[in-house]
Amino acid sequence: MDPSHNLTNGSISGSCTTEDLVDICMYPSAYSIFFIIGFPANCLSFYVALVLARKGNNLAVYLVNLSFSDLLYTITLPVWIQLALGYPVSDTLCSLITVIMNNSFYVGTSFLCCISVDRYLAVVFPLHYPGAHTVQVASAVSALVWCMELGLHAVLLHHQGALRSFSALRLCEEKMPLRPVDSCVALVRVTLSFLLPLLLMTFCFLKIFLAVQGSTFTQESDRRKIQFLLLLLLLTYTIAFAPFQTVMFLRGIWETDMCSFALRMRDAYMVTFATTTINSVVDPILYCLWSEAAKVEMILLVQGSWRRFRRILALQ
Repeated sequence: MDPSHNLTNGSISGSCTTEDLVDICMYPSAYSIFFIIGFPANCLSFYVALVLARKGNNLAVYLVNLSFSDLLYTITLPVWIQLALGYPVSDTLCSLITVIMNNSFYVGTSFLCCISVDRYLAVVFPLHYPGAHTVQVASAVSALVWCMELGLHAVLLHHQGALRSFSALRLCEEKMPLRPVDSCVALVRVTLSFLLPLLLMTFCFLKIFLAVQGSTFTQESDRRKIQFLLLLLLLTYTIAFAPFQTVMFLRGIWETDMCSFALRMRDAYMVTFATTTINSVVDPILYCLWSEAAKVEMILLVQGSWRRFRRILALQ
C-alpha cells in the first residue's frame, strides 16, 4: 500500500534492508508538529462547518466531510510517532491506522474536488444550476464520495491480497521493492487520486479566477483576496502531494522487484510522504479564511468560550 511505510527500527521490509535514520529522526518531530497544529485546527473547522451546514450552507457540508477526513488522518499520527520511536504496535492496529490514513488521504482529495466544482458552478454559472447548491445535494454527493472511495480502497486491498491477511501483513510496514501488483496499484492511485483531481481543480480555479477578474460586481480588494486564496489553495495541494506522487510514479514504473532502485528512492519516499500531512493541517485554516460566515462563527465561538471561562473564574 503506497502511503504506508516501515518505521520500525529504521529498516525496510521485504528483500531489501538498510539502516537509515531519516524516518527515526524526522517523523517524530514532524508528525508531532503536524498533530499539535492539525488536530485543534481540524476540530475547529469541523465545528464551524457543522454549524454552517445546519444553517443550510451547502459548501459547509463538503467542509464537514473534509474536516472529518482530515481529523481521521491526524489522529493516526501519534501511532506513527510511536512506531518511529521504536515502540511496539500490534499487528491489527498497525494495519488499521494504515487503512485509515490511506482512506483519509484520498477521501480528502475527493472533497477538495467537490468544493472546487461547487465554487466553479456558483461563480462561473451563478444562475444556471441553483439545484446543485443545496444541502440535500451536497449530502448525497458526500455519501457517494465516501462509498466510492471506500469501495475503491477495498478493491485495491483485495487486489494486493491484504484483505485475507489484514493483521498478519502489517500494512504499516512498507514492502520494498514493490511487487508487480503493488506497482500497478501505485500507478492507478497516482492517476485517479492525484493527476485527475489536480487537472480538475486547476480547471475550476482558473475559470473562477477569470470570472472574478472580469466581474464588475466585485470590488478590487475582494477580487484580489479571492484570487490570492485560490492560488494559495492550489499551491498548497501541489506542494503537499506532487513530490510524493512523483516518487510513487517513478517507483511504480521502475522499482518492481529492483532492490537497488528501492534503496535509492527510500529517503525521497519517506520525506515526501511526511509532507503530504501539510495539506491536512493547512486545509481547515484556508477554507475557514475563505468564508466570511466561518470567520463570524469562529468569533462567536471564541467570545462564548471567553464568557464561560470568566463565569467559571467568578465562581471560584
